[in-house]
Amino acid sequence: MKIDLLNQLLADREAKRQVVLATDLASGEGRLLYPVEAESSGDELLAAAHRVMVADKSGIVELADGGKVFLHVYNPPLRMLIVGAVHIAQPLSQMAALAGYDVAIVDPRREFASPDRFPGITLIDAWPDDGVDQFAPDRRTAIVTLTHDPKLDDPALIKVLRSDVFYIGCLGSNRTHGKRLERLAAEGFNEADFARIYGPVGLDIGAKSPAEIAVSIMGEITEALRRPVQIAPGAAAAE
Repeated sequence: MKIDLLNQLLADREAKRQVVLATDLASGEGRLLYPVEAESSGDELLAAAHRVMVADKSGIVELADGGKVFLHVYNPPLRMLIVGAVHIAQPLSQMAALAGYDVAIVDPRREFASPDRFPGITLIDAWPDDGVDQFAPDRRTAIVTLTHDPKLDDPALIKVLRSDVFYIGCLGSNRTHGKRLERLAAEGFNEADFARIYGPVGLDIGAKSPAEIAVSIMGEITEALRRPVQIAPGAAAAE
């Protein structure tokens, strides 16, 4: 690998940028692809890079011209920030950790956010908007608000709606969610922002108990992560 290519790859990983290293198996030449940031141009290799990135699985692809390319996926770690150390957060945090997420819970109420209730989970003792800043969410982050309290949920939502997290889910009924959107509209957010919010949170599987609701939330997050997404504007590749 050329030194400039290696240096760029290391810089991308340090910046937690999603990147695919494409190596031509015949020539050994490599290039970096940024399928999440690139324009949807119909490029065959870029489309293949996007598929393996979504699947989190490196592998060899054969192109239409018969050439073979090894696509090595470099995705940042999956992360989840849960707002509210409530009952649902207990099974949800454990399920997310088992699914490979680095999980943190933000809640200023120490009687709820305790190591006894959340063993092995990072606890952020802060107001949710400050907790979001401490957590520094990125493209590989899921955010779930669970408190039902606008004083706690809304400050976090205002922060994360201005970020590029891949999932934002909010607990509450349709009526609660409608009021939530009214408050966010008053903060200057619009329909495009509202479309990013999964509310009420979770797949509609008839979940009742905290554990069942956690299953429905993890299912929805997994769907948001793994389903094909629209490729956003940006640079397609770096040699």
